[in-house]
Amino acid sequence: MRIEIATRDGLAPSYVFRPEGPGNGPWPGVLVFMDGIGIRPAMLAIGERLATYGYFVLLPDLYYRSGPYAPMNAKTVFTDPEQRKILRDRFMSKATLPALMSDTEAFLEFLASERAVRPGSVATTGYCLGGAVSLSAAGTYPDRIVAAASYHGGRLASDAPESPHRLAPRIKARVYVAGAIDDASFPDDMKARLEEALTAAGVDHVIETYPARHGFVLRDTPAFDAAAEERHWRTLTQLLAQSFGGAP
Repeated sequence: MRIEIATRDGLAPSYVFRPEGPGNGPWPGVLVFMDGIGIRPAMLAIGERLATYGYFVLLPDLYYRSGPYAPMNAKTVFTDPEQRKILRDRFMSKATLPALMSDTEAFLEFLASERAVRPGSVATTGYCLGGAVSLSAAGTYPDRIVAAASYHGGRLASDAPESPHRLAPRIKARVYVAGAIDDASFPDDMKARLEEALTAAGVDHVIETYPARHGFVLRDTPAFDAAAEERHWRTLTQLLAQSFGGAP
């Protein structure tokens, strides 16, 4: 179901997925942060499948500040210079972490207002761009997020002042991070810096590196890896079950 959520900067198109079958919940809430290619069938499929495990899923469009857009071509958007420039200048330039943290407050308020969502904390998961958003959300809203996952997330521990690793002392959630062997946006030194920050802060966490390339979860990317995608589902559902006190 497509809805719109009012943020400080406008209306964010968002997608809601519920478990099928009888009953109206309440179910544990999961906030899914999209990858850098935006909302499209492959991203919607993540929300659809996650709901089948018994979760109420919210997937917002983080590019709403840029206006409506057609689904991007995941196979060429990063390799075609013109498409990449449009992605950078029109979309990514407006989807900054500070802006997205402001948006996240509205997304969390929506989940808290839904009777179909179990009262209490929610979980987050994110992909690529969304991986950094997921960890940042856990540090920005520590009392509202019980678990945070990042899959092929980039720049999780950079020198930028808004780098997610700087929020480690505030994080109360369980954290799971899956990087890829072939990923220039999350090299070994960045992984080590994130590991050090989470360990020093006493965060319950796991950081793993998959034998795959950046973008391994989304089925329409050149880096899609079926084995890594299934490993993603195993680790994500395990994290959620542990954090919510058992599978719904």
